Amino acid sequence: MPLVKKYLSLKNSFSFVLIAFFMSCNEQLMEKPDRLIPRDKMVSVLKDLALVNAAKTTNITRLREKNLDPMVYVFEKYDIDSVQFVESDRYYASLPVEYEKIYQEVEAEIQKDIDVLKEAEARQDSLERLEYEARQAERKAANQAATDSLP
Repeated sequence: MPLVKKYLSLKNSFSFVLIAFFMSCNEQLMEKPDRLIPRDKMVSVLKDLALVNAAKTTNITRLREKNLDPMVYVFEKYDIDSVQFVESDRYYASLPVEYEKIYQEVEAEIQKDIDVLKEAEARQDSLERLEYEARQAERKAANQAATDSLP
């Protein structure tokens, strides 16, 4: 019986620590910056940063040819600066539950873009296949007409 009491006591202690941890995750650890990037804009900024970072790894020569700095491009697009971005990112990171939701939205937005691109690619493939089949049918008809006209 003492072992059961120890187990229950340990279980209650663990539950308390777990609850305290989750409550602290929602606790504000740092002050909101004066120039905080709004949440929805932050999602868009993070999405674009993910895309330009992917572009940097695949098309770095193209970016260099056009003398384009992806970070500067994103900051100018959203009319923010690097300090404002870092402060906002740190603030949101201090709220782990909120930060995770932001990144889930970023991921969902990127997935939507991927789905749209895949659909467009499939549509383009279908059109190309139809054009190819039409050309094949024309050739077949032309060959048939040519053999029909032989004496």
